[in-house]
Amino acid sequence: MAKPMTKTQLVAALAEEMGTDKKSASGALDAIIAVITSEVSGGGAVTLPGVGKIYCRERPERMVRNPATGEQIKKDADKVVKMTIAKALKDSVNA
Repeated sequence: MAKPMTKTQLVAALAEEMGTDKKSASGALDAIIAVITSEVSGGGAVTLPGVGKIYCRERPERMVRNPATGEQIKKDADKVVKMTIAKALKDSVNA
């Protein structure tokens, strides 16, 4: 498996694709991250066309097992961020 792209590499690739400097690309990336974070943390969802949908889902209270001791413990309800991948991205990976 290939190493994941770092933020520096992503900013450089974004700047090249946009035809702009790295500072502008970094600002654009930071703005996108801020919008996604605020929307999802507020209970909304964000769709990135061609990539997928990022949303927050609530998990109910449940029983979990401590793998070290085998003891069953109750885990409180919590929220988890999920992402559904777009069909276009799936198709491009499998092509």
